[in-house]
Amino acid sequence: MSPSRREQGFSLIEVLVVMVIIGIATAAISVNISPRPADRLRLEARELAQRLDAAQYEVRLDGRVIVWQPQGEGYAFARGNWVDVPGQLTPALSTAGELDTFPRDEVLRPRRWRDGPVDITPAAPLRLTSEWIGSPFVLTLKRGNDSVAIVRDATGSFKVP
Repeated sequence: MSPSRREQGFSLIEVLVVMVIIGIATAAISVNISPRPADRLRLEARELAQRLDAAQYEVRLDGRVIVWQPQGEGYAFARGNWVDVPGQLTPALSTAGELDTFPRDEVLRPRRWRDGPVDITPAAPLRLTSEWIGSPFVLTLKRGNDSVAIVRDATGSFKVP
């Protein structure tokens, strides 16, 4: 073979070395990009805080109490329904029968936790009323060693500090 013919391409070893370097760089980047479990829990807490704000706003517009309740692998919002009462001009709120669980509401529909179950403190359902001034409240989400608090201030606004 002539020397000019050997210099026209890459050897198999050279190509393999370049592929290994690219693979290592890709793996290093993907490890740094994937969020930590604590960050994923914080994201879920922020989304829940936004949904709780939306539910609080809905209660103030509609007047019906909404309850947020954790349910095993997820959570749901529910409220009573307006029913006509014979002899009265205004409907009454009823929790008898099937509750409104917002099945077609994109914000308040039942949800599942993204990464599996979350321990909630306090575990009791959270009741949202139309009161404009309420007592502060802290809802803590915990998964493994990570925990995030959702805080409701006196104005009824929910935030993740």
